[in-house]
Amino acid sequence: MIKPSLPQGTRDFAPQIVRRRQYILKTIASVFEVHGFQPLETPAMENLDTLLGKYGDEGDKLIFRILNNGLDNPAKRSQSLEAFEQVLNGQGSKSLTERALRYDLTIPFARYVAMNHGQLSFPFKRYQMQPVWRADRPQKGRYREFWQCDADVVGSASLLNEAELIQIYREAFRRLGISVDVRINNRKILAALAESCNASEKLTDITVAIDKLDKIGIDKVMEELEQRGLDAGNRERVRAYLLIDGSTDERLDRIEQLLGHTGSGRQGVQELRWLAGFLRTSEGSYPFSIDFTLARGLNYYTGTILEVKAIGVSMGSIGGGGRYDDLTGLFGVPGIPGVGISFGVDRIYDVMEETGAFPASLGVSTRALFFNLGEEETRYAWTAMLELRAAGIPCELYPEAVKFDRQFKYAEKKGIPAVVIAGSEEMSKGVFRVKILSSGTQTECGAEELETILSQAS
Repeated sequence: MIKPSLPQGTRDFAPQIVRRRQYILKTIASVFEVHGFQPLETPAMENLDTLLGKYGDEGDKLIFRILNNGLDNPAKRSQSLEAFEQVLNGQGSKSLTERALRYDLTIPFARYVAMNHGQLSFPFKRYQMQPVWRADRPQKGRYREFWQCDADVVGSASLLNEAELIQIYREAFRRLGISVDVRINNRKILAALAESCNASEKLTDITVAIDKLDKIGIDKVMEELEQRGLDAGNRERVRAYLLIDGSTDERLDRIEQLLGHTGSGRQGVQELRWLAGFLRTSEGSYPFSIDFTLARGLNYYTGTILEVKAIGVSMGSIGGGGRYDDLTGLFGVPGIPGVGISFGVDRIYDVMEETGAFPASLGVSTRALFFNLGEEETRYAWTAMLELRAAGIPCELYPEAVKFDRQFKYAEKKGIPAVVIAGSEEMSKGVFRVKILSSGTQTECGAEELETILSQAS
């Protein structure tokens, strides 16, 4: 007999967990909707060519490939040995695999825009809530199957889009009861850093190394840059960059002194100054910080990059994103600028569970359990139950006429706040007996009063 198990990095979700996850998703979706974003869904799998080369070498290694059908054919098996070697080296092989599970929601969205740009009204604002898969090492807050919630605007280069996306973060996390820090940088500044090191071709190497700063520390980042071919003088330039500190204005002044001699550096600083100034003068703006150590090592970012961390909780980022002004160009449709953010639902769940931010009412679905006392009593209870359900009061009728103790235990285990009992005596008077389990109080009432009593039960 096979012992049941789950693939590593995946989870089952019990009813209470599903309710809490749905609360997160519905809360975020309501914020997206009031900002004018429209829902979109894309397939769980994409053609491998759509995904490869979009996330850097590190990301490509984490893509779950899907084997082609027909590998039971002996001729195809012999061809597959060489193909496996290619896949293990992070390459694709159409003789073995042509499709893969989506790594994120951004690249599939770019593919969608490229395929449908003639029918879309720009700027096009979409949100998407679906699972993604990464062959990562499972650990706290990091899973191989997890949900993302994305909001993107394409067809506009205005920095007002970045400001609005930050406002979405502010409002969504306020509603969820999470205090966060929004960190901001600009990819042009990272490009200027690589240029100042005479290593523009090593931009990806530099950003990937910097992106690990929080995990491995600055000395290990320097070691990795050395392994990637950066000489000692330029490594010290990167170190000086990473140590920039002070107020927002002081940081911007220092980065301008360090990298303002380059065109990309000047533009990056200019964009950051405008965004910081706009956020500071906007009513109700959320606290943010300029952080030049923020790298987000994905190849497609071209401008503003964002990351969100929960304050007071030991957890990685719970949101992030940035501007990608030529992502659709990867699919033959250049000139469509875009910017987007993502919410990490699984990490948000963990933060809310740790901080006790979930409303207590989420654990209660059924408001009342009608006891089953026999055939005639069941018909009497059934009629009242249908009226309550029509009025929006969730309730159940126990399916068997078993002992009271068993029916009480069922209600207690499910957290049902009230039970409704109607035997021959209650039926003769046309009433019901309602017991609130938390207090033990009992009330006798007519059918017209049930709705009011049960809606207040807790």
